Amino acid sequence: MINIVIAGPRGNMGKEAVRMVEKEENFQLKAVVDRKYQGFLMKDVDGMEPLNVPVYENMEICFQEVTCDVLIDLTSPEVGKKHMLIAFNHGVRPVVGTTGFTDQDIEELSKIAEEKKLGAIIAPNFAIGAILLMKFSQMAAKYMKDVEIIEQHHDRKLDAPSGTAVKTAQMISEVREPKTQGHPEESEQLKGARGADYQGMRIHSVRLPGLVAHQEVLFGGEGQSLKLRHDSFNRTSFMPGVKLACETVMKLNVLVYGLDQVIE
Repeated sequence: MINIVIAGPRGNMGKEAVRMVEKEENFQLKAVVDRKYQGFLMKDVDGMEPLNVPVYENMEICFQEVTCDVLIDLTSPEVGKKHMLIAFNHGVRPVVGTTGFTDQDIEELSKIAEEKKLGAIIAPNFAIGAILLMKFSQMAAKYMKDVEIIEQHHDRKLDAPSGTAVKTAQMISEVREPKTQGHPEESEQLKGARGADYQGMRIHSVRLPGLVAHQEVLFGGEGQSLKLRHDSFNRTSFMPGVKLACETVMKLNVLVYGLDQVIE
């Protein structure tokens, strides 16, 4: 049995995570951490599942009073980092689904995880299909060097490009020599028209209501093109990945960035 605490239970992802944990026989939801409603039970709070589970505002107090193996954090990079540090201090393994962590953040947290010999997973995307898209893109980039990424998300998303797009570009860069794409003398008539530049690859971000999470990776070659695409139509698509992360993190003693590292 894996004892779990969820931070961010009232968000769209948090609600799905609560339902997933409650459904799994080998998971037990011990508490949730929210920015308000300290001392309430979930069943007494509008917008939460009607469960007999305590709500905490303070992560430190939560871990002092509740037995926990894994923290699922679905908040924000700033809050998520603080929660990870507290989790490490209490011997809890974090599974974090927020994007926007810097390279410095990941390096710092990795050192602490290694010192504590505690597993941790930070996942820019929990959708298994999105992870496969990243892996397929890396395979293709060995043979097709001209590539652009188009990511589309709902208009409430704060970071751009998405963590998934950045992670995809990073994985591609491991097998692709930096290359400037497009005409060498091209000029943008409107600033940003060519998108963000990552080692010569272009990343384009779309934000519209009605979208959830979508990404295309476009490859161009002599007389041909290749398009790889993944779509998440709802947030239940992320739950198999969250489940996998919770089970896998119990076997780790280091921090892993991206589910691609644990999916063969």
